[in-house]
Amino acid sequence: MKTPEQIFHSRDKRPHSDPEVFGRDEVRLANRNSGALLETLGLDITPTGTHYLLTHFDTPLLDAASHSLRFHGVFDAPYEMSLEEIRALPAVTMHVTMECAGNGRAGVSPRSCSMPWMYEAVGTSEWTGTPLRPLIERAGLRRDAVEVAFTGADFGFDRGQPHAFGRSLTLAQLAELDVLLVYDMNGAPLLPQHGAPLRIIVPGWYGMASVKWLTDIESLAAPYQGFQQVQTYRFRKDDNDPGRPITTIRVKSLMVPPGVPDWLTRVRFVSPGPTEIVGRAWSGGGVPVTRVEFAVDDVWQEAELLGAPGPFAWAKWRVNWQAEPGNHVLRCRAWDANGAAQPIGPQWDMAGFANNAVQAVDVFVGEMP
Repeated sequence: MKTPEQIFHSRDKRPHSDPEVFGRDEVRLANRNSGALLETLGLDITPTGTHYLLTHFDTPLLDAASHSLRFHGVFDAPYEMSLEEIRALPAVTMHVTMECAGNGRAGVSPRSCSMPWMYEAVGTSEWTGTPLRPLIERAGLRRDAVEVAFTGADFGFDRGQPHAFGRSLTLAQLAELDVLLVYDMNGAPLLPQHGAPLRIIVPGWYGMASVKWLTDIESLAAPYQGFQQVQTYRFRKDDNDPGRPITTIRVKSLMVPPGVPDWLTRVRFVSPGPTEIVGRAWSGGGVPVTRVEFAVDDVWQEAELLGAPGPFAWAKWRVNWQAEPGNHVLRCRAWDANGAAQPIGPQWDMAGFANNAVQAVDVFVGEMP
């Protein structure tokens, strides 16, 4: 009888894909996951039901009443906490923009066969929970501790390897980052698909770090070797490249597509005349966006940059466009306080990670029939 590793062995290397053709496996993934509605970019907070979702395996359905979180490993005083006990701790609410590391993968060529995100794997929510650092300090990190690993209840196979989804942070990262242990999203308990009953939120990092369905927090005396830490979510040039870990979000912007769409192509139909364009811009690590530009057919102009609801949340921008009849391509790009700017085209990565190339929206301007 074959082992699970043998059954899935044929999928240990994902094929590159045609940029214009999506395979059956990618369609399955697209049916399991969902992106935000770009029209909700006009809102400070993404409605919970339209916040993007990337779930690696099946969604665990956990009982909040009996769920507990274990602190174990190289701690002096390991312990467990129930959800009720965690909810009784001092609460913090943070506006955090979260983006999937694979957002924009469909625009990278050649791309690895995976979830074929275009622009929609991003959203901003009010996350409520308690700061993680005091809970780790309560457990008493031993002097030989070097990392802390976070494990979720979701379990499955990737490239033939069985594992529960897990990630880790170094002690230096934990000291620097405002990591939250979260139980509420937009003023309501987490939904099952968003990690109920407990998850972490790592503000300013791509979404893979914010482990859902959290069951274990483990202190380690050696670097974590979990699949999702060392075999993926790394920038790689080829199969022999060990890669660089993906961490903070790259500067990016998106616009609400104006007008109305064609059902199949999503090309926009806009009436001639004054048209307000609005959108959002964000960057990682708490670095603010300092500038946004908008272009019609590669002619760029400055957009008005409005406020952000928090240091880890996107900022709103707007511009007035005098829509002239004909076919046009609209684009937007952002800069952050570190001087980083969105590239016009994608920066190639073997798995299509962290593509922050500018958005392009095809528009036809004409009289409405």
